[in-house]
Amino acid sequence: MKHYLQFNDFSADEYAYLLERAAFIKKKFKAYEKYQPLADRTLAMIFEKASTRTRVSFEAGMYQMGGSVVHLTTGDSQLGRAEPIEDSARVISRMTDLVMIRTFEQAKLERFAQYSRVPVINGLTNEFHPCQILADIFTYIEHRGSIAGKTVAWVGDGNNMANTWLQAAQLLGFKVHVSTPRGYEVDEKLAVGAGGISANSYQFYSDPLEACQGADLVTTDVWTSMGYEAENEARKKAFADWCVDAEMMAAAKEGALFMHCLPAHRGEEVEADVIDGPQSVVWDEAENRMHVQKALMEYLLLGRVA
Repeated sequence: MKHYLQFNDFSADEYAYLLERAAFIKKKFKAYEKYQPLADRTLAMIFEKASTRTRVSFEAGMYQMGGSVVHLTTGDSQLGRAEPIEDSARVISRMTDLVMIRTFEQAKLERFAQYSRVPVINGLTNEFHPCQILADIFTYIEHRGSIAGKTVAWVGDGNNMANTWLQAAQLLGFKVHVSTPRGYEVDEKLAVGAGGISANSYQFYSDPLEACQGADLVTTDVWTSMGYEAENEARKKAFADWCVDAEMMAAAKEGALFMHCLPAHRGEEVEADVIDGPQSVVWDEAENRMHVQKALMEYLLLGRVA
């Protein structure tokens, strides 16, 4: 049994397989061909953070694969009434085949997985967002081919997305240019562990425009992630120069793509003419969450299929 708690949980070979399966599954979806290998399987979705794309992509994806879904929040279950995580894990995993959790601390997710009898998927934590980066890489491959050897510019907060991009770069052989305001840098040890990250896969820039120079992909996120709302005004001031605009996209390679995991605040972390412009692939990126997660659920439940 495998869990998917952070990007590092899988090998490069496993990702090659998953990305191939995602393309196969998406092709069937677009051709209106029924594909239901997860019939009679049940996914439990546990939300401690609000969600649009994570809920819709997992729920629709599981139904399309022939399975069923149980949706839980802290407001409508014992999860919000101080039941120990270990007890919830023991019970929920006896009644379902797969669990997706969207929560705050990574440690909480790991405790649940430790006591679960079924695979657990990270739907987002404060520290990591592996399903989103998997979708982003799949989207890049669809539009531009292999991401190996390419450069991704991350402009904004050193958050769960940035952490996961660093893990992916180290594992899949591409480079990330990271630019954050002072005080909001990526925690390298948290992102990739005590061994550190290779200089071949990561470089920090204090100037976001410089980070975008020669990039094949420019990507960002909201300045204030869920759980940090009290810092919103301070963050708006600190991040004022970290808005992805036409000048940054012009500094990137010709044909560079723009991505954003959404929801987006036009005029803050990205200008409207960028996210709504010809280089933006954010709507493909959002849809692809569903396709890569379908491949992920299939792999966790059935292993490699012919």
